[in-house]
Amino acid sequence: MDKSEIIKNIKAHKKQPNLRFELKEKTELFIDRLFYTLFDIDTPVAENLDLLEKEFQHLVDLACWKVDKPCKKVWDNYVVRLPEILEKLNKDAEAIVDCDPASLSIEEVYLAYPGFYAIAIYRLAHELCKDGFPLVPRLMTEYAHSKTGVDINPGAQIGESFFIDHATGVVIGETAIIKDNVKIYQGVTLGALYVAKNLQKTKRHPTIEDNVTIYANATILGGETVIGKNSVIGGNAWITASVPANSTVFHSPEIKIKPISHAL
Repeated sequence: MDKSEIIKNIKAHKKQPNLRFELKEKTELFIDRLFYTLFDIDTPVAENLDLLEKEFQHLVDLACWKVDKPCKKVWDNYVVRLPEILEKLNKDAEAIVDCDPASLSIEEVYLAYPGFYAIAIYRLAHELCKDGFPLVPRLMTEYAHSKTGVDINPGAQIGESFFIDHATGVVIGETAIIKDNVKIYQGVTLGALYVAKNLQKTKRHPTIEDNVTIYANATILGGETVIGKNSVIGGNAWITASVPANSTVFHSPEIKIKPISHAL
């Protein structure tokens, strides 16, 4: 097969007319500028908002290929909510400082905590997801996922003062609901009991009520599963049914002592 035939065959199999990886790259650049605009003290806010608007318009051109779903007004709706998002993120950072004895300053949280970074990108993506902006919110949270190991679907609903400690391996599904003052440790999964395409419009992931702590590697599954307020879920617990408020749930390991064979 000569080169011209190879090119012809590759083109024949490129079947997605709207698949442009530039969208992924531009989304990541947009996130970086937005993060600096909101947090970095030396970044000029007014100037960067103008640049962000231009970059966002380019994302609109790349992502909104369905003419029946115009996206032209999304930026106007989004930018007015940025102060509110920033206020929530400041509460998240304060919750981390208050809860983690290893944190030496709030600046350390903003600069060095992967859990905070993942929450920040989630909150910025969630607002676009609520507006029905296609694909970009998922690209935003996947960018955070690649940097932190935290996979939060932008459709999840998360309340105030959220704390993810250590971060790596956390999975939060699309229809999960997390209320206020919740703490989650590494490896926690808030997932679905099973996956089927016909469940797309149903609540598949659990609800976590106020003041719940979920320790490392716990798995909580199912759209009808509710973890009641003030509960503590121990490490490695596997939960598929609701837990009443003020409960403690823990995994009990089975210990078998191997008999010692005495050498002759």
